[in-house]
Amino acid sequence: MSSKRSLFVRLVPCRCLRGEEEPVTSLDYSHNSLEQVPKEIFSFEKTLEELYLDANQIEELPKQLFNCQLLYRLSLPDNDLAVLPPGIANLINLRELDVSKNSIQEFPENIKNCKVLAILEASVNPISKLPEGFTQLLSLTQLYLNDAFLEFLPASFGRLTKLQILELRENQLKMLPKSMHKLTQLERLDLGSNEFTEVPEVLEQLTGIRELWMDGNKLTFLPGMIGTLKQLRYLDVSKNNLEMVDEQISGCENLQDLLLSNNALTQLPGSIGSLKRLTTLKVDDNQLMYLPDTIGGLTTLDELDCSFNEMEALPSTVGQCVTLRTFAADHNLLTQMPPEMGSLKNVTVLFLHSNKLETLPEEMGDMQKLKVINLSDNKLKNLPYSFTKLNQMTAMWLSENQSKPLIPLQKEEDPETHKTVLTNYMFPQQPRTEEYLPNSDSESFNPSLWEEQRKQRAQVAFECDEDKDERETPPREGNLKRYPTPYPDELKNMVKTAQSVAHRLKEDESGDEAGKETRASERNHIGVQDVGVKVIESTCTNGRAVEMVPKATMNSHPNYEPIDSLDNHSIERIPLKTSDNMRAMMNHDDTLEDSEELSSEEGEMKIAEMRPPLIEISINQPKVVALSKDKKR
Repeated sequence: MSSKRSLFVRLVPCRCLRGEEEPVTSLDYSHNSLEQVPKEIFSFEKTLEELYLDANQIEELPKQLFNCQLLYRLSLPDNDLAVLPPGIANLINLRELDVSKNSIQEFPENIKNCKVLAILEASVNPISKLPEGFTQLLSLTQLYLNDAFLEFLPASFGRLTKLQILELRENQLKMLPKSMHKLTQLERLDLGSNEFTEVPEVLEQLTGIRELWMDGNKLTFLPGMIGTLKQLRYLDVSKNNLEMVDEQISGCENLQDLLLSNNALTQLPGSIGSLKRLTTLKVDDNQLMYLPDTIGGLTTLDELDCSFNEMEALPSTVGQCVTLRTFAADHNLLTQMPPEMGSLKNVTVLFLHSNKLETLPEEMGDMQKLKVINLSDNKLKNLPYSFTKLNQMTAMWLSENQSKPLIPLQKEEDPETHKTVLTNYMFPQQPRTEEYLPNSDSESFNPSLWEEQRKQRAQVAFECDEDKDERETPPREGNLKRYPTPYPDELKNMVKTAQSVAHRLKEDESGDEAGKETRASERNHIGVQDVGVKVIESTCTNGRAVEMVPKATMNSHPNYEPIDSLDNHSIERIPLKTSDNMRAMMNHDDTLEDSEELSSEEGEMKIAEMRPPLIEISINQPKVVALSKDKKR
């Protein structure tokens, strides 16, 4: 019987088959590249409650849209709206309106008729002012007008007594209306990146505020009235020109996050140690010479950032911040660390790089939860042996170009203190200069060895010796011109080629004068292995030079004179213009076949000019050119 009932239930037709339709209350047309509001929306105007048209290209809103009387959430961000129509006042049930990231320049005066509007997001619009009717939105609890062009707020802005969140970041505000003292329910106020030169006095009466942003303004002083904000938990006054913080900041007894970064502070108030609930303190990028001894009173501190200052030492009381987990004191002038650092047993990340540290206390080995430490760019000679107890260490940076997070350490005895210390090839650390090449732990790179090999690759020396049979005076020095270093394999081929040619030249010139023409013919012959070398010799007897070029280009040469070729390698001699200097040039060509591929259109292209020469030597004495026999082939 039960099975029959279940079967019967399955056969009952659904509502759509019985002619009943589900009411449509929510439609989402986001990210559809729409240029206008779809007309099918209007068929649901009696039931529609939520409409999402985010990230389209809609330029205007049709009048029919404002007939959706039940609509309580309208989302239109990231479109091309230039005007918010007065018809918006017809949406009497509208509670949430998002028109951010459009081109709206003003709100209609009758927006005041949206009596139940509670959340208005209109950031990133060129809105220069708010109408007086705007302050009659008495149900407004959240107002977002970031990145607009507001220069002032209406004098009656204090009517919005239900406001809990007010964000006015990145405007041009210089002051706040006095009526804002009525905003007693305000909890978050964002005035960052405006034009304030002082903290508005009206804030003193906003005793319920919990989060206050005034970063990116032009403040020079943080007044004592800030201490009246007993409920304040988050205060950001970074990126100002603060030179002083009043002692009465200690009145912010519930403050948890204090951001004073990027200012001109030279000292912190001693009363800062009274902020017993402070968990984050950022005073980086200031001009602090020291931290107050009262810093030890911050017994709940979780993060302390005092980097980029001018401190030469840390107070010993810093060891009392036993809950500290992240500690940054890099880019200072610290020469030593207090032994009390060993009491910071909960620190997991420690940044001490870019200081002048020469030693570290043994007690730092008690920071057993330490996982990451940066000690690069200091003057450390070694590390304390107690570092062997840091079992949770995952990264220890000793050099800026260190390729591995952990480098093996070995123990040895310090010759000065006779204590057992830890060291490796990165110690002692060297101060960073422009010419300084940082240590590297890469096994495939050794700077000194690389430099020696580079010089061996780059230098191809030619010895200029005189023919002792004809001259007894010492040869004149040549002018060495450096060219880009080739790859090692190419260099080996060039050295071999140059040695072969130089050897033939030396043999030819060691004979008597009668056989010069015959030897010159042999000298001009170059085999396959010699391609890529050009020899130009200027003699005093005939004023002719010899140059090696492909045969394919001979016919177009104006001074072409064929001679007998040897071994049919297509090398001819060309009479050249008389030269005062003898030159030997070396190039990278590998085979004769490469040179024979030159087209006839390339004309006078020489083999030696196919690639840039490595080294060129010019000397005043002709005839003798020899490659140093000391160079490795």
